[in-house]
This record gives sequence, C-alpha cells and structure tokens, in this order.
Amino acid sequence: MGINLKPLLEVKSISFQEIYGKKLAVDAYNVIMQFLSTIRFQDGRPLQDSKGNITSHLSGLFYRNINLLKENIKPCYVFDGLNKPFKTELIEERIKRRKESEEKYKSALEEEDYEKASLYASQTASLTPEIIQESKEFLEAMGLPIVQANGEGEAMCALMAKQNLVFSAASQDYDALLYGSPFLIRNLNITGKRKLPKQKAYVTISPELINLNENLKRLDISQEQLITLALIMGTDFNPGIKGFGPKKALDLVRKYPSFERAIKEVNWDFEIPADKLFNYFMNPPENPPEKLEWGKIDEEKILKIMVDKHEFSEERIISQLNILKVEKKQTDLDKWI
Repeated sequence: MGINLKPLLEVKSISFQEIYGKKLAVDAYNVIMQFLSTIRFQDGRPLQDSKGNITSHLSGLFYRNINLLKENIKPCYVFDGLNKPFKTELIEERIKRRKESEEKYKSALEEEDYEKASLYASQTASLTPEIIQESKEFLEAMGLPIVQANGEGEAMCALMAKQNLVFSAASQDYDALLYGSPFLIRNLNITGKRKLPKQKAYVTISPELINLNENLKRLDISQEQLITLALIMGTDFNPGIKGFGPKKALDLVRKYPSFERAIKEVNWDFEIPADKLFNYFMNPPENPPEKLEWGKIDEEKILKIMVDKHEFSEERIISQLNILKVEKKQTDLDKWI
C-alpha cells in the first residue's frame, strides 16, 4: 500500500529507451500482486489451468520480462523477508479487507454485475507461499537474479540503488524514496492502455522516473524531513496524524526541520515510538549482495513450468522466446556498428 507522496513529487514520464541497458531492483511482491490483481477474466476470475491453479503471476512475469529484456533492461527481483516487526496491524487489516472484498465479489456475481465483480475481485488477490516459490523458480529460469530481503523488499531495493548495484528501485509504492533510493521507477509493469474504472475511456500509462535529490531540493527539505513528513501523513507502519495531508505535513517539517521538534508538535500518541520508525527508515536492517549476475534463459525449464505444468500455449511461449533471441542478436550486432 505505502504512502502517497504523489501530490508533492515532480515526476518525469520516460520511455523504455531512456532506461536501455539499466539494472533495476524490482519489488517482487509489489509486481506479483499487480499481476494477480489485474490479469483476470472479465468476471474477475484469475487465470487458471484446468486443475484450478492460479497462473496470472506466470503470465505477467513471462510477458513483461520478455518486453524488458528486449529493451536490454535488466531487472533483479527482490523478495520480502519475514522480519516485519511493525506490520502486524497492517497485515490484519489487509486480511479483513480481503474478506470483505470476497463477499462483495460474490454478491456482484449473483447480480451479474461483472464490472463491479471485476473491481472487487482484484482486491481479493493474495500471495501464497506456493505462488512466491513458483515465481522465484520461474524468474531463475528467465536468467534473472533474485535477492532475498531480511524484511522489507523496498528497503533492500533502495540500498542496492544507493550502493550502485542497480540504477533504480522499481515499485508502484513510494516507500523506496523514504529508504533513500536515488531514483524510483513506477509503472514498469503496467505500461500500456488501461481502462478507467466505471468508464468507457482508456488512458495510456508510461513508466515514470522520480529523482529523489531533485525533489528534495525543489521541496527545500532534507531526507530526514521527508521521513518525518511521511510518518506524520501515515505509513505502512503507523496511522497518520488526523488533519495532516501532504501540504500541511510539508509546511510543518519546513517550519520545524528537527525530527524531534516536528513530532512533538503533532503529539505523537501511537503504540510504536516515532523515533523507532524514523531510525528504521534511516537505517533499514538489510545487507545487499556484493554483486548481481544475469544468466541465460533456460527455455526447457520455462516450457516445463508454463506448458507442461500449467497448460500455456507452447506455440506462443516459443514464439516470444524466439523473438527475444532475434532482438538480442540485433542488439549484439549494433554494438559493433
């Protein structure tokens, strides 16, 4: 879910060509949830094989990564760990909302309101241990590196970017900026035309690049003030202070640049001390790998997972793999011209 910093940030729309050859640390849970939520039939059902196994995540991971690799963009997938000491209430709230959405989805189906059913169905998606494990195996077959975070995947993505292992973090959420990622790329996996909810209109979505330092300078605040602002607005770890939206929170941290002074001003009264959360964002307990390695695509393993196990079209899968081979040969040739 994350914090919505969009009203405060200057965002640049970019093309894939502008990040050609770049290495990106992708928030795996965020991306897989996108695919589970959006790759569905008209009535809201996720893609499934004949045995009822969900396959939306595999479809998304395959076709999106094929498109990225065609552009010589090198994604690395970072998975969340189990150490999430501040997220107990959030996880419980998500489970509650998911159950409510499941009931609304069933009611919409009974009423044959498929547009409403599709909307509620997207909110019922959940990451199971089986989906996570299968996603890791599939990404390895694609030759893409996997990094296991201790806790928050976005924190690991940010540290990898800070240490120049990758160019940028990639996620729909803005939290990587709070952890200090120099850049954040959004819409990496949802580029293209998207239908607006409850409308017959479509919008074109392109990747977005957010430069952290440029935004801090424009807002005239420091990284510490950005974290303080986020805590006041509310994060995944804490509710926001009532009455504080983006503009009011920004005005407050400008008036009181000190974290301690700003928090004192809003009378922090939550279970988790503000300084603990502040220090967590400043120094997340993650240890990035020393290096990343991209390998060759294991076509046999991809076919085994997608075609043999989950009944995807062998012709379509092979066709995409062959297109990628042709484009890679052309890319390699271009280097010598």
